[in-house]
Amino acid sequence: MMTPQTSLPTGIWPTRSNPILDWLMLESRGERFLDVIFAELCQRLVGLDIPVARATLHVRTLHPQYSGASMIWRSGMNQVEMRTFEHAELEGAVYNASPVKAIYEGAEGFRQRLDRPLPEGAPNYPIFDDLRQQNLSDYVVWPLDFVGGQRHVMSLATDRPGGFHGDELMLIADLIPAIALVADIRIKNRITRTLLDTYVGGYASEEILKGVIRRGSGMTVRAVITVCDLRGFTALSELWPRDDVIAMLNDYFDAMCEPVERNGGEILKFIGDGLLAIFPMRDPDACDAALRAAIGARRNMAALNAKRQERGLARLGYGLAVHVGDVMYGNIGSAKRLDFTVIGPAVNIASRLEGLSKTVHREILFSGAFVNTCPCGGLGLDYVGRYPLRGVDAPMDVWALPETSK
Repeated sequence: MMTPQTSLPTGIWPTRSNPILDWLMLESRGERFLDVIFAELCQRLVGLDIPVARATLHVRTLHPQYSGASMIWRSGMNQVEMRTFEHAELEGAVYNASPVKAIYEGAEGFRQRLDRPLPEGAPNYPIFDDLRQQNLSDYVVWPLDFVGGQRHVMSLATDRPGGFHGDELMLIADLIPAIALVADIRIKNRITRTLLDTYVGGYASEEILKGVIRRGSGMTVRAVITVCDLRGFTALSELWPRDDVIAMLNDYFDAMCEPVERNGGEILKFIGDGLLAIFPMRDPDACDAALRAAIGARRNMAALNAKRQERGLARLGYGLAVHVGDVMYGNIGSAKRLDFTVIGPAVNIASRLEGLSKTVHREILFSGAFVNTCPCGGLGLDYVGRYPLRGVDAPMDVWALPETSK
């Protein structure tokens, strides 16, 4: 259990004047990033002659890939080291044998003198031996309790013989509520941005956070539009177990999305087994980027199908279409439920063009508008012919990615 010297303050707070507390509450508001604040906190503690040699901050988050992150600072560092943790690591032996897990699950903070024998009955965490090997003498861990019951963890360690002094620990304990408040605001801001980036994309996320949230608000932009669709998905979803269908879709979308994102495209939405993305023409490289993304998607799908074949699974077919046009980009929906997306005839044409790929038996098609706009002028593309598209007044010239393109 935490000794009285390290207990969190109760009653009157703070117990005494503290320049670091003043900085946290009055001067840190302009710094957006928690890792920067944490590094400066450690430096300020050292500046008060509190011999912090190592400090960590462990935070949990909401992210599709990561369960949380750790920041570690060591004496003499101007910046913290950052490490993210994937969800599966919460099942690993290292996490399960750590004091961080115990704090997350409701344990009180504690102090462990590393230069003394472990008290009888106290947990012997493997990190104690690691810290002793770094010649550290004292290790203190505090929970950071956030609004809504969330809990994070901070630790400090020193290499001074005899460890921290009692008055030093009282000063640090006075800081804990302020550290929790400062961290809570920034972690929630980061989670908000992460969730928006995940569900609506980076550009839409930025616009929403800037206040573009009214229904009907938006702009007309010229963009390269990419639409893709998985072939035979309805039949597969009816025949395969649910988890297999989800795993297949994730593999397929990984293959399609990676080259779009790598080449600067904006993924707007997934519709069942379909994907809608744009490359805004404010980037002079948009057309070439969309072409590179299409080539990359085909390369990724070939690799995915090769792996599926090795596992005795059927090949996944797909169609992908690329078009250029003006789109309305903004908030569309009901009074209480909005979608930040694109609409307009150009989007419809891209969708119809993707459907045509089934008829002409070519996986990746390009409109004449794209070929005429792209600086490459369709160089290296195959002319497929002139085809009518449903809902489009005039037949359209259609081009395809050659079967031999790598």
